[in-house]
Amino acid sequence: MAYSELIKNFGNIRDYISQFYIYGFKSRKEYDSKSARSYDNERRRIESWLGDYMSFAKGADGKNIFLSVDSRQITHNPLYKAFKAKSFTDRDIMLHFYILDILHDDEGFSSKDIADIISAEYLPMFESIKECDESTIRKKLCEYENAGLITAEKQGKKKLYKRSTSNIDLTDCQDAISFFSEADPLGVVGSYLLDKYSDTDNHFQFKHHYIMGALESEILYNLLDVMDNHSWCEIEMFSTRQQRMKKYSVLPLKIYVSTYNGRRYVMMWSKRYKEVIFYRLDKIKSVKTLEQEEDIEKYKSYATEHEKYIWGVSASGTDHIDSVEMIIRVGENEGYIVNRLNREKRNGTVSELENGDWKFTTEVFDVTEMIPWIRTFTGRIVSIKSSNKYVEEQIKTDIDEMYRMYGVGENNDIQ
Repeated sequence: MAYSELIKNFGNIRDYISQFYIYGFKSRKEYDSKSARSYDNERRRIESWLGDYMSFAKGADGKNIFLSVDSRQITHNPLYKAFKAKSFTDRDIMLHFYILDILHDDEGFSSKDIADIISAEYLPMFESIKECDESTIRKKLCEYENAGLITAEKQGKKKLYKRSTSNIDLTDCQDAISFFSEADPLGVVGSYLLDKYSDTDNHFQFKHHYIMGALESEILYNLLDVMDNHSWCEIEMFSTRQQRMKKYSVLPLKIYVSTYNGRRYVMMWSKRYKEVIFYRLDKIKSVKTLEQEEDIEKYKSYATEHEKYIWGVSASGTDHIDSVEMIIRVGENEGYIVNRLNREKRNGTVSELENGDWKFTTEVFDVTEMIPWIRTFTGRIVSIKSSNKYVEEQIKTDIDEMYRMYGVGENNDIQ
């Protein structure tokens, strides 16, 4: 069977890139969902888009291929290329050019008119395709109307089609679109707009450029559409523990983006568990819109109340709230530390003590999520207290271990 770089189901490509090139780094031997030929076809397909960004490492189980991207060297997110490889047939290509050529003039044509013109004037010029029924053409016209390529208007019993016209010139907005394409959660839209220009140089560079979220653009768009309509939806996810697909009825409420790693989460109300839950977008396989929720404000109030005690995205065991108090030392001319505390405190409070130290206090559902952030103040922490004694001792133990590792001795500074 001949290899084709075109795809029918983007969900398969999203899973494959995630499992083999971003998160899993699996080898050819570990690909057991289909045949080895399928692995080779998928690998060559992805390499046709991303070959310049691939590296590999040899291990005991074989060669593992992965994406290696330096944000200082790329001008645009390379993963957007995966969205632009769509499968099509010879007939699709033929009808694309025939229909747009027929609709070149301002005169409107019905689907029957277009079918008759194609049969009489276009098909006789070629031997490969000798017929094309009106129903096929009508479906293609409907597809193009939904995509905005053509417009349709009723005249009596007929529906006449014309090519869409637009006087919008985005040339002066090219830099703004370029920034949007790399910074916005749905930047793939900007990437499509940039394809209209021959000069697509990006004048922006990002210290933290989280490109992996591009693969979730379709899922994110569907969730935002569901949220805009205040509807419930059915999401499909793969259960690693049970090794099967599972479906959940949920009400999406808010999208979260991690400032640490760029991962995206959706806050939802679970119909099954009757509580607020979070799911990672890269774990969601599909989103299906269900019925509309009439009392959406009630669920939004749940989310607002829940947010008061969320540090990250942990929402389990919400019947218990932990407190944290951290005092840090800030020297003269170090106001930027206080600014950072105020900027990153989320649901906490920051206050200055009489001796010049600064105190940060908060209450959260899961204090363990705070540990990485608290560690960034190592060397400044005067005392750390928490109602969760395990976390309190863990932080102190980590700092003691660091002191020993650097040969400083035992830490006696932190209370």
